[in-house]
Amino acid sequence: MKFMKLGSKPDSFQTDNNNVWCVNSDLATDIIVNVGDAKFYLHKFPLLSKSGRLQKLVGNTNDGAGNGDKINIPDIPGGPASFEICAKFCYRMTITLNAYNVVGVRCAAEYLEMHETMDRGNLVYKIDVFLNSSIFRSWKDSIIVLQTTKSMMMLCEELKLVTHCIDAIASKVSVDVSKVDWSYTNNRKKLPEEKDNHMLNGVIRSMTVPTDWWVEDLAELEVDLFKRVLVNIKNKGLVHGEVIGEALKAFASRRLPGFNKGVIASGDVVKARSVVEIIIALLPMAVLVGSGESGKVKLVKQIGQQLEEALVSDLLIRAGDGEPTVYDVKLVQKIVEEFMVLDHDANGEFEVNGNEIQEVRRSTGGLLTEASKLMVAKLVDSYLAEIAKDPNLPLMMFTDLAEMVSGFSRPAHDGIYRAIDMYLKAHPGISKSERKRICRLMDCKKLSVEACMHAIQNERLPLRVVVQVLFFEQVRATATSESSTPDLPKAIKDLNSGSHGSSRSTTTNPEEDWDAVASAEELRSLRGELAALRLERTTSHAKSPLADKGPVNKVKGLLATNRMLTKIWSSKGGTGENSGSDSSESLGSGNPEDVKLATTPSRKGRHSVS
Repeated sequence: MKFMKLGSKPDSFQTDNNNVWCVNSDLATDIIVNVGDAKFYLHKFPLLSKSGRLQKLVGNTNDGAGNGDKINIPDIPGGPASFEICAKFCYRMTITLNAYNVVGVRCAAEYLEMHETMDRGNLVYKIDVFLNSSIFRSWKDSIIVLQTTKSMMMLCEELKLVTHCIDAIASKVSVDVSKVDWSYTNNRKKLPEEKDNHMLNGVIRSMTVPTDWWVEDLAELEVDLFKRVLVNIKNKGLVHGEVIGEALKAFASRRLPGFNKGVIASGDVVKARSVVEIIIALLPMAVLVGSGESGKVKLVKQIGQQLEEALVSDLLIRAGDGEPTVYDVKLVQKIVEEFMVLDHDANGEFEVNGNEIQEVRRSTGGLLTEASKLMVAKLVDSYLAEIAKDPNLPLMMFTDLAEMVSGFSRPAHDGIYRAIDMYLKAHPGISKSERKRICRLMDCKKLSVEACMHAIQNERLPLRVVVQVLFFEQVRATATSESSTPDLPKAIKDLNSGSHGSSRSTTTNPEEDWDAVASAEELRSLRGELAALRLERTTSHAKSPLADKGPVNKVKGLLATNRMLTKIWSSKGGTGENSGSDSSESLGSGNPEDVKLATTPSRKGRHSVS
């Protein structure tokens, strides 16, 4: 165990064993500090030179106490034991810090405001150095420190002690086993070599460290801390799912007596239920544990029934060996399917397993709420953005999963737009038809102002999409809350209608042009036209005595937009009376009623949401 000694003077604190402490000194004490039931008769100068809080309390006190001032600090973290160490530090007496007392002393020092502003090399600074240079580098000490944070959790969270401990533990678990020394382990049994002192060429034979060397140690943690550590380990992505499953098994065996025999003791039911809920919540990480198909089906069903409670990290399950993709997307599709089933059957279902009856539908009758649908839709959007970075992810797999939640109403499509942009960035070689198909997943009318600004500058999007986004952004800029939105210009209607005119040029294919990626010149032209329209509208609004007639100005702006789009349309090889799409499922519908009202300044340059 790591330790640190501070101070050089001998310990001269004395006690009468009745919670009364004093300093053995020729100088009379001039301050009494009450810490709970304990009294400390001390001297002002050493305390006030290092503690900002005591300095303030002494300055504000009006209570005389015979031989000096009296102050009360009943709520100091760590109680009398931690205050005693802090007081001895002020007197420069020798103190010893270790994994068992360092958290209490650190919190007490923070409470007493023993910072560098009071005195250089103060206690807070010295403890932080000790933690970072020694404690967090030790496997055993990190676990001990994490366990001691429970009694003062709020302050430890504020000081980031819990976060640092968890990250230190997770980092050590993620180390390659070839670099792990057996001294890392805390609760292990002695090896035969250590018991019998078997030697080989004068050296104890090295043993291969198992991949689950750490699971028994973490099983000692409290339920909430165990969950946070395991989530952090999983997020690092360096530990296989089978080992995560072993950790869950070890934790269940330790916290649920009789677990290995299939019997749960009927002691503390609430505590047992809490443990079970934590394990179930962590099951998405352990789905790939070597269980049979029937076991996986049950797990998938359980996860699907509470999918709205999941995090993206829970769904990022690594694909098995030999699979081309990084993550097991098919498994997530099955989980989402189980969630969708809940909305198709209003009756609860039950399974009979021996003498046990298990409900497999929500007690509300199985109907999904709009809130749960929205949460799952956002979850899937975020998941798609993560898996889109995989260069081996097929487009079909991406679109199939996205279409599963396309029927869920979402107020904004920024999430799916980000996922689409990620996919286009990671797969620059996809065809025009594939690019067109993936872009159909989003509705341009439901993009936020920020997303529109990004899309207008996005060279990865088809020109068709950029034009639609430009139009709806223009509608937002011209619409007013007191007036209705006029019909779409003909060019945009044609983009959505799928009609074909007879006057289309026979020497070119404008349809392919519209589905092609917008060139830099075309994007500059579109943005230039839009900026000119804004400037013209702003100038006329300032000069006209009828500037407050919003509907008139808005119609003029939309007519100008129509002329702009017609001009761009003509430059692609067709006329303003012809369409540019053969699909009735393009990004924006023909009615912009849901467009939000806002103004958006133009932006120069290009960037990606990734």
